[in-house]
Amino acid sequence: MDSQNPKKSVTDTVLASRVGRAIGRMAREDQFSGAVLICRSGKDLFRRAYGPADRTWNIRNTPQTRFRIASVGKMFTAAAVLQLIEAGKLALGTHVVHYLGLKGTNLPAGVTIRHLLTMTSGIADWINEDGQDANAEWAAFCRRNPIYLLRQDSEYLPFFSQLEPYGPPGESFRYNNAGFILLGLVIEKAAGLSYFDYVRRNIFARAGMARTDFLDLDDCPPDVAEGYFPIRDGTGRVTGWRRNIYFATAGPAADGGATSTLDDLVRFSRALRSGRLVSKELVETMLSPQVSAEREGHNWMYGQGCFLLVDDDRNVVRWGHTGEEEGISCRLYYYPEQKLDVILLGNQSSCAGRAAAAVHSLIVGDG
Repeated sequence: MDSQNPKKSVTDTVLASRVGRAIGRMAREDQFSGAVLICRSGKDLFRRAYGPADRTWNIRNTPQTRFRIASVGKMFTAAAVLQLIEAGKLALGTHVVHYLGLKGTNLPAGVTIRHLLTMTSGIADWINEDGQDANAEWAAFCRRNPIYLLRQDSEYLPFFSQLEPYGPPGESFRYNNAGFILLGLVIEKAAGLSYFDYVRRNIFARAGMARTDFLDLDDCPPDVAEGYFPIRDGTGRVTGWRRNIYFATAGPAADGGATSTLDDLVRFSRALRSGRLVSKELVETMLSPQVSAEREGHNWMYGQGCFLLVDDDRNVVRWGHTGEEEGISCRLYYYPEQKLDVILLGNQSSCAGRAAAAVHSLIVGDG
């Protein structure tokens, strides 16, 4: 069966048992470290944590541990932009280069907020996310640039504003961090607040996300997991671990990097789809397929700051966002047919993708 097309699901008890076995096996094999929550209509079906939050002191992750969530935060940025559109301060057709006064750059003058939200701007990123080895490109970027200084959206502009665009606005989807940096700057100008303060007041506070914040990598807040990536020998076996302090940006930005928890991300998802953050009409556009984002042989679409997996009839099977940095691996997903929230927060590189795939197969009855 095509795992994109759901069939009748197993009972909640059986689902939880199978998820526990699948992710437990990954954790024992050093393939997952973090926390997982699956809930239906406010009721927990599965809540468990795995692996160390701090490997030096052997402090374990718990379901209450806070994790950096990387690009999952793009959903916060998208919701904030839609709030400002609803307030009449912006429009989907607002021309961003003119609005921000960025003439003299190589940013295409025709780029609109709609293009940025749907990742169809054609703007070049500071690394090519679609390249054959994006991880190697990122490592080279880190060696060339003092990423420990990057703590504001405006500080990213020199890295992409003079690059030649990938293509004309509106031509095609291409995953793009630079576009969300520009959206952060648009939010600041439209709201008269820093991006961080606007999102704290209008997304986190309104959704009841009391344990979510924008924390720098060198802060020392309580209950935050350290990020790790594995050291492997020639056979691929994990022989040790390194912290991600030299391979992740010091501060968060509008393209991601907030710190959050399982429960707070479910609160965000519920607040978003209920219309408590943005009108249901605008939320519908955010969570509806806008452009094709085909990859890995699946029917991937992109909405506005949101990935969607659709079936062969273009019905939405799952929406949400991924988050990946070195030492950070997260997923926020919602399955509308099953009314399931699925949150996976990991503090080791690339660990959430495989876990999310296993959970997905179990939810849609293919596992």
